[in-house]
Amino acid sequence: MDNYEKRGYLNSDFKLFHLIDTKKQDFEYHYHDFDKIIIFIQGNVTYRIEGCAYQLEPYDILLVNHNDIHKPDIDPSVPYERIIVYLSPGFLQAYQSDTYDLSACFKKSKELHSHVLRLHSMEKSSLYRTLTDLEYACTHDGYARDLYCQVLFLEFIIQLNRASLTNLVKYLSPATGDRRILAIMDYINSHLIEDMSVDAIAESCYISRYHLMHLFKEETGYTLFDYITEKRLLLARDLLRRGLSVTEVCFQSGFKNYSTFSRAYKKHFHISPSETIKESQLF
Repeated sequence: MDNYEKRGYLNSDFKLFHLIDTKKQDFEYHYHDFDKIIIFIQGNVTYRIEGCAYQLEPYDILLVNHNDIHKPDIDPSVPYERIIVYLSPGFLQAYQSDTYDLSACFKKSKELHSHVLRLHSMEKSSLYRTLTDLEYACTHDGYARDLYCQVLFLEFIIQLNRASLTNLVKYLSPATGDRRILAIMDYINSHLIEDMSVDAIAESCYISRYHLMHLFKEETGYTLFDYITEKRLLLARDLLRRGLSVTEVCFQSGFKNYSTFSRAYKKHFHISPSETIKESQLF
């Protein structure tokens, strides 16, 4: 099985970086424990997220959910500049009420199969001004710096959600080579805890078994079996961190055999399921 790498780190509610790459970098498919917002500034980049490909334009905003498998394809002949915000998944969940949900833009992204938002004249918008203030606050010392950064970040997220709800930003249609990939991923993710055969998936998507496996590998970079196993393991880790027992997690993440689950989990995460529970209890 391909071992998709977990990249990055986060030990706070959110962390902001402004990065410029001028040398060739080859990124493999990877995922994060946290959500990620990318504001693309310049470069020639195609971003691939969960089977969807996007040719980016300056000031596009990418929303990458935790556990989404993704990678950028970068033209090294031009600088690749972007602002990245690493964001704890639980942070936005703490800001929900009957009248608002600050994670709404992420949820809409998932529903529409669109990870890229495009705002006309982004650089002239209040959203961009708030982002500029946020970046300055996060990179300079000052009174109540951490609190001020959090306030500005919340203002940025509120403005982003308002723009999303009022259709001031456009969720781009994915430019994947074959839209059947999205149907395949929908089927997999909605049947993740059930028995899934290649034949059943192929039948649901009106495609032959051979063509399904070839197409999936060609469009996403990983095999059908690797993707299913990866998603089940990531689901299992989330459930363990929520406090479920190892036995419950084994069967609620689609595995039918405890020893198979435990062995696959430890091989992938380099830690046992029970050790994951102990770690989560420390925080």
